[in-house]
Parts: sequence; structure tokens; C-alpha cells
Amino acid sequence: MGIEVNFEGKIALITGASSGLGARFAKILAQAGAQVVLASRRIERLKELRAEIEAEGGAAHVVSLDVTDYASIKSAIAHAETEAGPIDILVNNSGVSTTQRLLDVTPEDYAYVMDTNQRGAFFVAQETAKRMIARAKGDPKKQHRIINIASVAGLRVLPQIGIYCMSKAAVVHMTKSMAVEWGKYGINVNAICPGYITTEINAEHFASEEGQKLINLLPRKRTGSPEDLDGLLLLLAAEESRFINGAVITADDGMSAA
Repeated sequence: MGIEVNFEGKIALITGASSGLGARFAKILAQAGAQVVLASRRIERLKELRAEIEAEGGAAHVVSLDVTDYASIKSAIAHAETEAGPIDILVNNSGVSTTQRLLDVTPEDYAYVMDTNQRGAFFVAQETAKRMIARAKGDPKKQHRIINIASVAGLRVLPQIGIYCMSKAAVVHMTKSMAVEWGKYGINVNAICPGYITTEINAEHFASEEGQKLINLLPRKRTGSPEDLDGLLLLLAAEESRFINGAVITADDGMSAA
């Protein structure tokens, strides 16, 4: 007997949905039947993505979200649930990075990365979980999913992105802490740790001489593409993953095994 993943009737909130992995996550969940709520600061880009999803027969909503602003987080999640309904799936994807040696990191650099990748991710998950837990108390069989997007850089140190590595390592441990505390409410919290994935943000770098040198150091001398994460995303979002909680799963083409 085959298993068909179907998210009809599910509401999925995707942060950092305006480009890259976030946009792909939104599209694939919409294709699987979920109503998706697209959240980021770039509203015009979200509207374009919503139009693309709707043109393919999906359902999408747009909310403004700045994960570095606690008031914005609370407002966006309230707006999302008013607009679409109670959130079943959170894809906690917003992330930024800087490139420099640790000795060159300024307080502004540090705050820029940590406020988005760690602090922002935490409070988005917390605010969403508060609502999930309130619903679970009324319906103990209700299942919810939180998928934190970490990075292979949270598991091993990569050169010149030390602050990014630190922030994603925090997301890894945050995921495990949330899984322990919130599992009893039917919330499964897991993390995806992608390796090098080519998106519109970094495509130019990977095409450069420096980028090609980096690619040649990888086990199969290639980067991934956003669709390479589709299967893992769908697995962790599905009710069939009920026994997967607190997992930190790498999708890096063997990079961390080398």
C-alpha cells in the first residue's frame, strides 16, 4: 500500500518566503494541498510568489514579518491565523549571513546575524507554539509540525562565516530543546541542515573562480538545488512523521561525512 502525502486542510507558515529556499518550501507545500502563508519583509516579492502559487491552483496568503522585531512577530502570526486559520506547520526559514574573519566581526555584524538566525527563529517558533499548545489542550490528538532550517554550518565550522555557524548551532540545540518541551502537546520539532544549495542569492558566487574552487572540494563536486530538499520537507511536515521529533537531519550530498 502506497503512502500519499496530502496537506489538504493544513495551514503552513513559511518565514523568509520571498526568495531562495523559503519560496521553494512554500511552492512545494502548496502543491501538496496546504494553504501557505508567505512571510517576510519583501511584500512585493511575496505578492509575486502568491500569484505564481495561485496560477498553479494553490492557495497563498501574504503577511509582513520582520523576525528581528518581537512586535512584528506577534502581529504577523496573529494576522496569519486571522487570514488563513490556525497554523499546523511552521517552516522557520529566515536567515542571513556575513563573510569575514572573527577578528573583523563588529557588534553590528554580530547582531545582524544572531537577531535573525537565532533570536528571530526562537520567538517565531515560541509565538506559534503558544497557539498550537492552546489548541492541543482542547484536542489532544491534534498534530503540529515545526521545521527549523539550520545548516550543515551548525554542525561543523566553515571558514569566514563563524558567526553564521554559531547562530545555526544554536538553532540545532534550540530544536532539541523545543522537541523535549513541546512534544507532549503533539508538536514535532525537527531541523533540516542543508549543505551548499544554489539559489539566486549565491548563484553568482558559485559561478566565480572562488566558488568553483569551493565546489571542487565537495565530495561529488556539485551544489544542490532547492528542490533537492522537497522530499525531506514533505516528510517532516506530514502526519506520518509522528515518531520523528528532535531530529537534526543533514541534506548535504555527503559533505559532513567526508
